[in-house]
Amino acid sequence: SLSAKVSAGRLNGKMREKTLTMDTLNPQVKAVEYAVRGPIVIKAGEIEKYLEEGGTKPFSEVIKANIGDAHAMGQQPITFLRQVVALCTFPELMDSPSFPEDAKWRARRILQGCGGHSLGSYSASPGVECIRKDIAAYIEQRDEGVPSDWENIYLTTGASDGIMTILRLLVSGKDSSRTGVMIPIPQYPLYSAAISEMDAVQVNYYLDEDNCWALDINELYRAYQAAKLHCQPKVICIINPGNPTGQVQSKKCIEEVLHFAYEENLFVMSDEVYQDNVYTPDCQFHSFKKVLYEMGPEYFNSVELASFHSTSKGYTGECGFRGGYMEVINMDPEVKAQLVKLLSVRLCPPLAGQAAMDVIVNPPQPDEHSYKQFHQEKSSVLGALADKAKLTEQILNAVPGIKCNPVQGAMYAFPRIFIPPKAVEEAKALGMQPDMFYCLRLLEETGICVVPGSGFGQKDGTYHFRMTILPSIEKLKVLLGKVRDFHISFLKEYSALE
Repeated sequence: SLSAKVSAGRLNGKMREKTLTMDTLNPQVKAVEYAVRGPIVIKAGEIEKYLEEGGTKPFSEVIKANIGDAHAMGQQPITFLRQVVALCTFPELMDSPSFPEDAKWRARRILQGCGGHSLGSYSASPGVECIRKDIAAYIEQRDEGVPSDWENIYLTTGASDGIMTILRLLVSGKDSSRTGVMIPIPQYPLYSAAISEMDAVQVNYYLDEDNCWALDINELYRAYQAAKLHCQPKVICIINPGNPTGQVQSKKCIEEVLHFAYEENLFVMSDEVYQDNVYTPDCQFHSFKKVLYEMGPEYFNSVELASFHSTSKGYTGECGFRGGYMEVINMDPEVKAQLVKLLSVRLCPPLAGQAAMDVIVNPPQPDEHSYKQFHQEKSSVLGALADKAKLTEQILNAVPGIKCNPVQGAMYAFPRIFIPPKAVEEAKALGMQPDMFYCLRLLEETGICVVPGSGFGQKDGTYHFRMTILPSIEKLKVLLGKVRDFHISFLKEYSALE
């Protein structure tokens, strides 16, 4: 019968070849790696399933500290944000007395900007106009009066989407004229993945671990000069506060980077999604745009700068909404038209994410009903993160063979780990990076899932892992205690073999 033939995938006894195989697959896709959801996380998922099905391990649960996913780690949503988004999604709730007036007027205003007054409509490709205006007002206030033009604001599907879009505009050329993209090492693997996918050239500049992961301007010049021999460096990416490294850049450092970009004609991409996550009292977030403005008009009117923000981090942690925006300044007007064209192919970012972004840039004010609760929730999230940053640094630094820089900002620790030579040999024999070997052993023996430093890049001969500081304080103490015990026994085991 035909159905039997079809189910065997044969017709006339001949097997049909697949069109898409590993040999015919786009080779750039094969080159992409993304560590924070990579092999270690797949393994963690398998162990989790095994435990659910009644299997036994020396631990009762897998603790996933691999990705900055706040709500998955138990962080509670900010009430006001959810109220506004709920009202936008289901406007019948406007009649409910359990929703405050200040949430209702925001929702009404957002809905007025939507086609058919519904979140179910497409918006203009750059986003809902009133939300773009709110973002510009927020940036002006954040930067203490530096002007922001709402027409330079584009809403995006999370910051990642904006970063990919700008890179798409910048990448061109063949052979030695291929676009070079300067990225910090360690970096967030979105960058290396995007560069692979677009077949651009990754130009590494190394952050200085001995100096709290500071950016050293001499290192930028070194990387740039070396890269010019085989590609055309056109863009420099900065992550501030740092991911995975958690450092907060000083104003002087930002000035040096901008001066460098001005001199060498580089487009600047400033990933500022952790701008609300600064914990060390003597650190302060400075936006690249504000520093550029203070450097004077010859800089402010010429350096091309795209900066990115998101709903996923900060104190809201709303990753699932995929909300974000970018502000793009000094872009050539004709190129700007091409950017809008590129955005319009994707129609628009999700409207619920745009609404969530609006609440972040337009939160309750001191004279509004919801302010007290909002302020309390926000301070409690950021206060807990600051405590966890300190705790993580202290506990890890007390372990022999682990060294952790202060977590000044963002939501990760990136400790350096000493791996004994015998363990390095064993990993190499298994064809794996030593820190991957370490992290797999940690997962198998303790149920803790962290990401090896090799997924982010690190200086040769140094090993690290990245862990989030998002678990509750109780769970974090358990996690750090298990890491400590594991590390000590790992050192014992391999030193005994020496």
